Amino acid sequence: MDDARIEAYAKALQAVIAVEDTLDEVEDELFRVARVLEGNDELMETLADPHMEPARRQQVVVDLLGGQAQPTTVNLVGLVVGNDRARDLPAIVDALVGLRAASREAAVAEVRSAIALSDEQTSRLAAALGTATGKNVEVKVIVDPTVQGGLVAQIGDTVIDGSVRRRLEQLRAAL
Repeated sequence: MDDARIEAYAKALQAVIAVEDTLDEVEDELFRVARVLEGNDELMETLADPHMEPARRQQVVVDLLGGQAQPTTVNLVGLVVGNDRARDLPAIVDALVGLRAASREAAVAEVRSAIALSDEQTSRLAAALGTATGKNVEVKVIVDPTVQGGLVAQIGDTVIDGSVRRRLEQLRAAL
């Protein structure tokens, strides 16, 4: 899909979630759903299958997310999937996150961690990344067991890799 269409979808999603009391939660859930889709080829193929009726694809979304996500999240993912845009969902959500961050004059840090981070840890990490980059930083955490420990943070084109995996690779290279 072209950038203009992705941007249009992102703006439409932003308009819908702007009226919600659970704005930040819906944004976080959409971000997590997008990361799951990126990492699960089978699920992506199912949701993007042009031979499957849109209503059936939407039902798959309800079955997967129902009860585990805000109704707004389920409905928005279902809308995008029902419109044959499942493959574009990660790009649409990334554009949405970028729009929301820009409206708050913030940068988004995508942080990969082997374990989930507490709210306090996320706040401290945002402050540390803000100090390191000189920007107001919003942290989006992705649990990624391959990190093995530590964190990998990406803010735009800047990557800060403090993972155990990276340190082990450096040690192997040194030996």
